[in-house]
Amino acid sequence: MDIERQRSAPVYEALERFRKQRVVPFDVPGHKRGRGNPELVKLLGEQCVSLDVNSMKPLDNLCHPVSVIYEAEQLAADAFGAAHAYFMVGGTTSAVQSMILSACKAGDKIIMPRNVHRSAINALVLCGAEPVYVNPDVDNHIGIALGTETEQIRKAMDENPDAVAVLVNNPTYYGICSDLRSIVKLAHERGMLVLADEAHGTHLYFHEKLPVSAMEAGADMAAISMHKSGGSLTQSSLLLLNEKVNTRYVEQIINLTQTTSASYLLLSSLDISRRNLALRGRESFEKVSAMAEYAREEINSIGGYYAYGKDIVNGGSIFDYDVTKLSVYTRDMGLTGIEVYDLLRDEYDIQIEFGDIGNILAYISIGDRIQDIERLVGALEDIKRLYSKPVSRQHNAEYIAPIVAATPQKAFYSDKKLVPIRETAGRICGEFVMCYPPGIPILAPGEQITEEIISYILYAKEKGCSMQGPEDPEISKLNVLI
Repeated sequence: MDIERQRSAPVYEALERFRKQRVVPFDVPGHKRGRGNPELVKLLGEQCVSLDVNSMKPLDNLCHPVSVIYEAEQLAADAFGAAHAYFMVGGTTSAVQSMILSACKAGDKIIMPRNVHRSAINALVLCGAEPVYVNPDVDNHIGIALGTETEQIRKAMDENPDAVAVLVNNPTYYGICSDLRSIVKLAHERGMLVLADEAHGTHLYFHEKLPVSAMEAGADMAAISMHKSGGSLTQSSLLLLNEKVNTRYVEQIINLTQTTSASYLLLSSLDISRRNLALRGRESFEKVSAMAEYAREEINSIGGYYAYGKDIVNGGSIFDYDVTKLSVYTRDMGLTGIEVYDLLRDEYDIQIEFGDIGNILAYISIGDRIQDIERLVGALEDIKRLYSKPVSRQHNAEYIAPIVAATPQKAFYSDKKLVPIRETAGRICGEFVMCYPPGIPILAPGEQITEEIISYILYAKEKGCSMQGPEDPEISKLNVLI
């Protein structure tokens, strides 16, 4: 990484030049630097709204960058150790889908863990590729799906030598990492591409003690959520490519779905955040790691909680652990993760990332302070003292291995009918059902509905999880194939 070059922020600098020119706008957006929408200016501020501008020659164009955006993307590639980088303004969803649509055509096989984000399966609906699922192991105590076992991947490759790509979650939402180097080696020996959903791994590129990043491990493409741990604005992400990928084809794929009216607020936030990470990332994530480790120790000393970390590494399904993740199992004190999530928000004014059936995740990043950690620890101690219940292990596992009966695309576009959920056992699901976050489908189109899955969905709904996906917002009915 060229540190001197990294001090530049081309998009940000172009916007600063533009702001000083006081150009009269006869283009979109129609709020005309905020003059036409004073309430928006009051909410967001004049400087912010005045920079919500359209593509023009001095500011380049994201669909075909040739100047400041092109330079900013080159700097991002350098900072992340990639051959190429693309600014994505449709979130990491658009980056994940661009990876899969670039690698796969209709009828192609792609090997992936089933605990993928909904964006990956949505991409299969769009392109018609066939998933070869590798069901992850599940930790029997904390109930979460683990990483991708190298031997399971090898077996799937041997059984499906015609597969064109392998997708890996690295790290998972909970912080679990797979043996990415070995998976890359196996895939490349067989001529398969490796795609990494690195939505939760932006920081892995900026500290040598953190788990290996996808680009360093030799993956072909990686989707990076800069807005999660990298500090950019929500919905801004990166797509990284290594040397052997056909960049022109990927660019065509990106432009199939990405907006032609990219937000310069998002683009400049990517540019500024990349510069910040390149210049100060190592120091920042040293502090983030220390804060998370401190929080783990304090929470585990309370009793009733289990804040897991490097102690769960087993060299296989948990090859490594991202210590910046503060994932906490809550059911040893009788509360589900979503119950603790709700209590923290409603009673203590603390908003954490998510709560599911067994766990909570407090996302710690470059903007956190030690006093915030202390407040979270104190609230968790209070919750244990005031709200703990008898321990129940009902529906402890967050992941139920599916029975795949049809491809996502075939099921999604098949004729369907709504059936009361309690009457759907044995039927083939035609839609998604998931708790969000984390957005990992409990059911995806083409999967068989079982009594266990029905019971889990109803339990998650009863406990207050945010359920998404089905046509019926009450989830009293599901769409099944006719």
